[in-house]
Amino acid sequence: MKADKNLPQLTRRNFIKTTAAASLAVNIVGCNKKARKPNLLFIWTDEQRADTMHVYGNSKIHAPNMNKLAGESVVFQKAYVSQTVCTPSRSTVMTGLWPHENSCRENNIPLPKNVPTFPEIVNDPDYRAGYFGKWHLGDEIFPQHGFEEWEPIEDGYWKYYRQGRDRSQKSAYWHFLHELGYKPDTSRGDYSRGFAAHLPIEHSKPKFLEIKACDFLRRHKNEPFMLYVNFLEPHMPFFGPLNDEHDVNKMVLPQNFNDPLEDNEPLRYRLIRENYREKGFGGNDLMTEAGWRRLITNYWGLVTEVDRSVGAILNTLENLGLADNTIVVYTSDHGDMMGAHQLLAKTVMYEEAAKVPWLMRIPQLGRKLNVIKEPVSHIDLVPTLLDVMHVGVENQFTGQSLLSVIHGERKKMRDVFIEWNPAIRRGKTPQSIAGVSKKDVERVNGASVRTIVSQDGWKLCLSDKDKNQLFNLNKDPYETTNLYDSGNYADIISRLTKEIAQWQEKVKDDAAVIL
Repeated sequence: MKADKNLPQLTRRNFIKTTAAASLAVNIVGCNKKARKPNLLFIWTDEQRADTMHVYGNSKIHAPNMNKLAGESVVFQKAYVSQTVCTPSRSTVMTGLWPHENSCRENNIPLPKNVPTFPEIVNDPDYRAGYFGKWHLGDEIFPQHGFEEWEPIEDGYWKYYRQGRDRSQKSAYWHFLHELGYKPDTSRGDYSRGFAAHLPIEHSKPKFLEIKACDFLRRHKNEPFMLYVNFLEPHMPFFGPLNDEHDVNKMVLPQNFNDPLEDNEPLRYRLIRENYREKGFGGNDLMTEAGWRRLITNYWGLVTEVDRSVGAILNTLENLGLADNTIVVYTSDHGDMMGAHQLLAKTVMYEEAAKVPWLMRIPQLGRKLNVIKEPVSHIDLVPTLLDVMHVGVENQFTGQSLLSVIHGERKKMRDVFIEWNPAIRRGKTPQSIAGVSKKDVERVNGASVRTIVSQDGWKLCLSDKDKNQLFNLNKDPYETTNLYDSGNYADIISRLTKEIAQWQEKVKDDAAVIL
């Protein structure tokens, strides 16, 4: 597909120019035989909400390795994604660009070939670069974008491959299962996610990625590396070998579980809620508290499953003597509602979907907990990582490095923005509810939303075709009261609306959410 005409000129052609300073700095460091370029171990998950670790307020979930890593890391307590769905969010994590900037406005849109990912931005041939796990940025199982080693786990995206790709090819995980003697469960000869979710933990996707990641670390222990490991879990189907790891009878429902989602809340959100209530998920009746408790228990079990493999990877890093020269990043592409407002999955602007864990263990800062309490955005991840790795690249990102904040140099923090771009190309019309016309359903399904989370605790969500929202997160952290139409906050709404408009102008965002 052609790149968006509004894409910033961050292409392969000007990489030589824009990374010249980086290459020079790296070469100077390389002249000192005792100095080694820092390694990068980037671990991330799919659909892991922030409150699945002790440092984010959950002391009941079994995640000892994540908790240990957090205790040795910079922890961004309020980290927000760029968009609350897979492909757009991933595009920001990998490129440092907003989804509307890099063309990945919705799921299953391939990242343009001329938009560089982190290894391409660094552009240092000394590094061995590997990407293991879920990609979801196009041509899923084929090595690309600066990664020389590629261990894919997903075969379900074949219909979205670019023209010319061999759709009969299978993922590395497919071959792993095939060699174990498993028979594919789909007519196309693939292993579905549901099939994989029911396998013993030794044959699961997390264990597969653990094996491959540890092998990569052993093979490249004597040279600089960048290794990205992306787990599918705790993403749906919300089923796994550790479903009973936590006691379902002691599972507490979210504090906003019974929030009714009044008529002043976005219609699309109410449609999603009713859809899950009527259909349930994975055999769980989501009209009952018991059904939700079972689903949340399974979700926690998936987090624990990932935690065990994360622990094995980090232990290998330690045992190889690499930990003191390896920056470790841990985050997720978005969260999951998992019963908040009785909603499931993502695609909404509520905190549970928009906030994720974001940890950075930086060797030169020592192994100690450093909690950053201010709201931050994934748009700042790439600039921060470049800064931490001492890679000098001309300032071509709308995000900014947070290294000065990490060091405690408290300068004024910027407000956080989140975008929602509707699934126009491959969207599905949500099921209607009583009293709502099909026309209205189609209208809100095509709505764009732009959100600001201010440093003083306000959150404004503006939509072009649906209800707007205003929350005071300091007094209402669970977002149970939409203040937008109360008539009492005109000054706040005006200020934040102006900020959204200024941000849109700065980043060349053409979504018409401000009418």
